[in-house]
Amino acid sequence: MKKYLYIVALAVIGFSSCKKEFLDRPPQDQLSDDTYWSSENNVRIFSWGFYPAYFSAYGSGFTWGRYFSGQSLNDDFAPTSPAQWIQNVPSTSGNWTFSWVRKANLFLDRIQQVPMPEEAINHWSGIARFFRALEYHDLVKSYGDVPWFGEVLEEADKEQLYKPRDPRTFVMDKVLEDLQFAASNVRENDGAKGLVVNKYVVLAFMSRIMLYEGTFLKYHGIDEAKATTYLEAAKWAAEQVINSGKFQIADNYRAVFSSNDLSSFKEIIMYRKYETGMLTHALMSYNNNEPQTGISRDAIESYLASDGLPISISPLYQGDKGITNVMANRDPRLSQTVVGQLRINQYAANYSTSGYSIHKFLNESLKSAPEASGALNQTDGPVIRYGEVLVNYAEAVAELGTLTQADLDKSINVLRKRPGVTLPDLQVLGGQPAVNGTVYDDPERDPTVSSLLWEIRRERRIELMMEGFRLDDLKRWKKLEYADTQGNPTINRGAWISKTDYPNTNVHIEGGGTEGYIIPAIKPESQRLFTDPKVYLDPLPLDQIKLYQENGFTLTQNPGW
Repeated sequence: MKKYLYIVALAVIGFSSCKKEFLDRPPQDQLSDDTYWSSENNVRIFSWGFYPAYFSAYGSGFTWGRYFSGQSLNDDFAPTSPAQWIQNVPSTSGNWTFSWVRKANLFLDRIQQVPMPEEAINHWSGIARFFRALEYHDLVKSYGDVPWFGEVLEEADKEQLYKPRDPRTFVMDKVLEDLQFAASNVRENDGAKGLVVNKYVVLAFMSRIMLYEGTFLKYHGIDEAKATTYLEAAKWAAEQVINSGKFQIADNYRAVFSSNDLSSFKEIIMYRKYETGMLTHALMSYNNNEPQTGISRDAIESYLASDGLPISISPLYQGDKGITNVMANRDPRLSQTVVGQLRINQYAANYSTSGYSIHKFLNESLKSAPEASGALNQTDGPVIRYGEVLVNYAEAVAELGTLTQADLDKSINVLRKRPGVTLPDLQVLGGQPAVNGTVYDDPERDPTVSSLLWEIRRERRIELMMEGFRLDDLKRWKKLEYADTQGNPTINRGAWISKTDYPNTNVHIEGGGTEGYIIPAIKPESQRLFTDPKVYLDPLPLDQIKLYQENGFTLTQNPGW
């Protein structure tokens, strides 16, 4: 298993040649492009070089992965200095690069030369196309229109190297083709269960990617027909995973994120293995021993009461004056995500900016052990899991307008029956959300979102809390205004406290009094304001626009930049 820890020196290969005839033959202890592609095992080793780029999980060392506050620009976090939108066009950027596209194209090309059976060639071609699809998904998310490169280019081919940007729908059609090929040809099992790409990893990512693109096109008014095509693809991919019968929801929600060994978890479709002395991370340390960017009041209030109703209409809700009341009679995922005591003391090592502290990623049996400190954490990190596939399915079907009770019962209601999480089923009656046969409508609902879709989005937010999805979700729904700290003030609110109960704190209370909600970001200049829709796409770096111009070509900038 150690060899699958994604530390693969052979995956980064320098291919070179020498002009002198006696150096034409590479030294016997080095690899070259001419000699490397000789076996399926070498192909497999090369594929591992893509893993750290796309399957970061909990990161490595002190570097953040997708989880917790590694991605805090959204409405789930209440920081003292909110992350800001991009303000200016950068002179340069490492994000506008096609090096991973080139690597995937080279991989795909070289696979065809390897002496191995057709099944193996198709499998590895599917792997290469899968990685190309992942990279183009990231590029399109950031920039919209990008040039599509479907083969390895020669340096002299300037017409192709400096080609104009292709429409995002053209690029995403190619991505869909890549994913469909991969879904049809990648093996169901290629060894090291859960650690390497297989058919179900492809399908799970396909449901994620196509849901993103379908909803982005729909809500940004780009192409309704293509949106439907991509949403159908998301639904299909998720349904293939569901119908396979190979996965099921884990008995313990929190254990999925705090276990030292995920190999036996049937919810895990793919994970990253951590092991002392080889690959470790710092997420558990950030979750236990460091000051936290706390969860926002807005996120806390999104958790349902235990009767399945929003807190604003549930008779079971006890209010928010005191953490005991906040946690009482709520969706059990709240207590499995948030600590049942406030951390207010700003002089303590593990205080929270909002008072509410996260322990979703903390393995409490290890929190005092040496491996729980610094960057020595070894809890395994989920890369993609069945719980996400279920919410992807529910949302895709709802967006297509075909959601039935049967769809809810095999997706959201499966999540609600998780041991230790049990909530009443979400029902659909006359196109409206219902619990125990009674239709309801959340008074806090965004009026531009249907009541049923509002509840499906809520379920997604709760199930995937702190897992790195929220900003992407707000972008694709065209709802970045939710992350405006003035327009949506509950995201700049923390716990309700009385300062007399916490004499060792100087947190700012709303209104300047001694009782009320903690206000983490108090300076006017630190507020995050959503004022310009141009931030839905990143600006292209100036050096790339100049490079095109210097070679006689034109690279257009994104709107508004």
